[in-house]
Amino acid sequence: MSRHLVIAAGGTGGHMFPAQALAETMLHRGWRVTLSTDARGARYAGGFPEAVAREVVSSATTARGGAAAKALVPLRVGGGVAAAVARMVRDRPAAVVGFGGYPSIPALAAATALRIPRMIHEQNGVLGRVNRLFAPRVDLVACGTWPTALPKGVEGVQVGNPVRRAIGEKAGASYIPPGDYPMEILVIGGSQGARILSDVVPPAIAALPMDMRARLRVSQQAREEDVERVAKFYRDEAIEAEIRPFFDDIPRRMTLAQLVIARAGASTLADLTVIGRPAILIPYAAATEDHQTANARGLEAAGAALVVPEARLTPEGLAGHILGVLTDAPRALAMSRAALGHGRPDAAERLASMVEELVSGTKEGRT
Repeated sequence: MSRHLVIAAGGTGGHMFPAQALAETMLHRGWRVTLSTDARGARYAGGFPEAVAREVVSSATTARGGAAAKALVPLRVGGGVAAAVARMVRDRPAAVVGFGGYPSIPALAAATALRIPRMIHEQNGVLGRVNRLFAPRVDLVACGTWPTALPKGVEGVQVGNPVRRAIGEKAGASYIPPGDYPMEILVIGGSQGARILSDVVPPAIAALPMDMRARLRVSQQAREEDVERVAKFYRDEAIEAEIRPFFDDIPRRMTLAQLVIARAGASTLADLTVIGRPAILIPYAAATEDHQTANARGLEAAGAALVVPEARLTPEGLAGHILGVLTDAPRALAMSRAALGHGRPDAAERLASMVEELVSGTKEGRT
């Protein structure tokens, strides 16, 4: 029977996309793969291969809900851990890999209790709460952003952030620099905090010279409640735009884009650097320990991106940044190449090899 891997991941694309990348790679290597997540995470699992089994676990966080909901957190988490232990006793995995988020707690806790080889992958430059909790209790800590701030006594291994196969297939796609022809701008806000982009990006694009506006096509992600408002603004300004809460064809849209305006989530940056596109990054100010700013520093230092803090984000300022990229083809091309040079397209293969080395005993498991 093929070896069994349990992948545990939380309910945002930032956790689920690299988890999907590892699942695809392990299936290709002949493994059997199970995804352990909660109901929210399951909504991001549509891109996982059909061969990946799904386990929806009971978990919770004290970061949301009122006092009554928070009081139930230990019971819900405890129930999820007990169920995960029972499943692993029946069908013991060779390893468990956690990608962060509170839904990864049950599988990682069960693996710890059963002394199953286990590791975590941290996408950001600062460990999330759950990964920080488990970092001293797992056998390996793989880091997507380098350097990563780690707890004292914990060592990390730099592997990069795995990208989905659909992104990998576009790796290094030819970049068409901006010019006197139709151009594409992709605006993606991540699963949280996209409202400020809905407020600032449309008027910034409307402030561009009329001849440039006429040649632009905008693809913008917006919260459900903001979609019609943003779409109407672009219609009223006669700017061609498609607005959706979620794009399921990001690889295609990013490949076509002359410029990407985005949050600085780790998965977004991994996609940008594997495909190789210039970007204006607006780190999510409310991110835990400002980890998105930490994520963006490397791209900014490499000359691949402009970083604009939320506190300094205005339509006028953003319009100036957009104009500065789209009117300077050599600069845009250099940014694209710098992004590509910063990428790690082999991150999923490297992470998969770490899993296999852990299981084979090259890296001894904790007891």
